[in-house]
Amino acid sequence: MRKLAILLCLAVSATAFAAEQGSEDVLPNLPFKEGDTITFDQLEKLKDFLPAQFWENREFFFYEGMQLEVGPALRDYSEAEPFKAASEKFKGQSKIVADGAIEGYTAGRPFETSAIDCKGDPQAAAKIIWNFNKAWNGDGADSTWSYTYWDRGEQLPLYYEGTARSISLSNRVEPEYLEGNKGDIFPNEKRLNVFGIEVEAPFDARGILVLTYRYKSADGPLKQAKNDDTWVYVPDLRRVRRISSAQRTDSVQGTDFTMDDLRSFAGIPPQYEWKCIGEQTVIAPMNTKSMAYPYTDSYNFGPYGFSFASDRWEVRNAWIIRFDPRNEDHPYHHKDIYVDKETYEPLYSFAYDRKKELWKIIWHNHRWSEDWDGVKNKDPKASDGVWYPGWEGVKEPRDLRVISDIIVNVQTGTGNRIEFWNSTGAPLSSKGKIRRYIDIGRLNKGR
Repeated sequence: MRKLAILLCLAVSATAFAAEQGSEDVLPNLPFKEGDTITFDQLEKLKDFLPAQFWENREFFFYEGMQLEVGPALRDYSEAEPFKAASEKFKGQSKIVADGAIEGYTAGRPFETSAIDCKGDPQAAAKIIWNFNKAWNGDGADSTWSYTYWDRGEQLPLYYEGTARSISLSNRVEPEYLEGNKGDIFPNEKRLNVFGIEVEAPFDARGILVLTYRYKSADGPLKQAKNDDTWVYVPDLRRVRRISSAQRTDSVQGTDFTMDDLRSFAGIPPQYEWKCIGEQTVIAPMNTKSMAYPYTDSYNFGPYGFSFASDRWEVRNAWIIRFDPRNEDHPYHHKDIYVDKETYEPLYSFAYDRKKELWKIIWHNHRWSEDWDGVKNKDPKASDGVWYPGWEGVKEPRDLRVISDIIVNVQTGTGNRIEFWNSTGAPLSSKGKIRRYIDIGRLNKGR
């Protein structure tokens, strides 16, 4: 069961989701510029552009020999044209209702960024988390993933590798779905998305399959929300077991994260109370210039195994939102999440224990689809060099994706690194293939 719990978390991780035109906020005077390289002895330049909690625990993330490249400030990462068109078409129809649930949403961005008032609107944080939850992410995710567990620089024996896919069944923006079926792939669809994984390593876990459904009712008030359903095929038993995933906030045995920690927040928004506590100009790993698993094992994660310091970072404007769990048994007192104001991608998050002491730091690396076109940059695993091709209805994906999560327990020095650097949101080629993938019967075949 321990393995199954860990693998459920990895399934969530593989569903990494990803904007309105860039913020027009005026940038402060910057002590660095695009093209600069920040080394360990120059860290003070970064201090005012990092969350205070991150700076106070910088020994986990910055190290002698680091080479941090400063990328462009507030680069345009606006999303695919169909997503922007859907946002415009359904503008003003979404609203926040009981428990911070969303109502009236069809597709695109639920709430205009320019209309969100962090200081004056008590619903601002709820609007931000729904924009985060419904951000542009293509079809979902298709990736090869690796999960490793670390203790102050030592990789521990607990690890997993495999493949994963998630499929958005609702809220689609492609004209064939939006015009004919209100954004659903199939008529009368009750699910929001389906995601699954297949484990390839270690040997004793090889062949485990996981399939999870998240339902449309999860967007609604608590009294009508349905928890996810999850099924697991266990090769040793040669049968499928149904697993309760209601306790998504339980710590996974032997690790430092819960299912809802992936992508900083992978939970159901109405199960939390949300507050907008501020805005900040920050620097963060926004668009990697390098690659790690499954491409190479030469990426330098630093002496603790938790760093993206020798990569490209960019200046961004961020919302800072806080959740307070409605469930009194939740392990966190609260969590603060830094959300990019243009893309609604997660940048940093900070989870506090019931004593209100900082417990975990979660941060991410990202990859921009349009930089790997097979000409300017070539993806080594693609025959034509194109990492993330377009598809019918979406000529240019324009997708900024999370491709790695790092979770650090600052109280123990342990943590987890989850990598899926080849993740794309390109869909399967036919509805028939979608039906086969999301069918629970596929698990019964053990493949």
